[in-house]
Amino acid sequence: MSRWSDEIEGQDPARDYERIVFLLGTCEFAWDIEKALEFALFRTYAVPSISGLLSRTGAFRRDTRKRYDDTELLLSEISENGQHSARGRAALDRINEMHGHYRISNADMLYVLTTFVVEPPRWLDRFGRRSMTPKERAAWTTYHRALGRRMGIEDIPDDFAAFDAYGRAYENAHFRYADSNAEIGEATRDLLLSFYLPRWLVPFGRPAVHAMCDPPLRAAMGFPSPPQWFQRLVMAGLGARATLLRWLPGRRRPRLITARKRPTYPGGYRISELGTFPKEPRSDPGPSAR
Repeated sequence: MSRWSDEIEGQDPARDYERIVFLLGTCEFAWDIEKALEFALFRTYAVPSISGLLSRTGAFRRDTRKRYDDTELLLSEISENGQHSARGRAALDRINEMHGHYRISNADMLYVLTTFVVEPPRWLDRFGRRSMTPKERAAWTTYHRALGRRMGIEDIPDDFAAFDAYGRAYENAHFRYADSNAEIGEATRDLLLSFYLPRWLVPFGRPAVHAMCDPPLRAAMGFPSPPQWFQRLVMAGLGARATLLRWLPGRRRPRLITARKRPTYPGGYRISELGTFPKEPRSDPGPSAR
């Protein structure tokens, strides 16, 4: 157990869910939760109504990196500062403002929220140094239920099991191949690989991403299925990482996504600058003091 998990154990998941989510996302599982949320968004692009909207706006074609950074920063402003904080409220306003420009079904919005709930615990079950505890999972779910309500999403499931059931049923009904899935999925896959590989090596990293996708996701994206031996090799490598992490000391200080230097915003950013749909800016707490 780490100092962070010890603190979490003393918290109430029904009352202190924002603090617990902060500790999980910036201290206890910082890298894993970031990757899991990336994969959660990636998964939503297997739905033609979601990928089709992104394709029609042209945001991914114009600047995939900015679209990625804006999404990550808006969500992190909320999780790192709190849903009731000035910056958290400004980020929520910006998200709702962007979504308000389009007719997005409640089912699609709820599915995206569902991936945020279920994918990080699933990732940690498979690749983390440990799984979330029941208390952590309850707080994680409660946090996202509150976030969904502030985004105007209706019919939000009551608990993790209900989210999981909704997500599986939704995917069974809506996962199918579309050219927009391939367009957005390929752009996102290559961007994520570019964080770790030079551009010329990105094509060689693609099979590893495909190996981490389940068959329905690969089919909906139009990705080839790697050989079974390669899939086992990738899973074994991630399993070895998890084993190594269990022997290493925990993080000493929070790892804040909002503090990271980004080529997209070399001089820092304002929340009102984030996103892709220009509109008269609302009240903004000011530039990032990172």
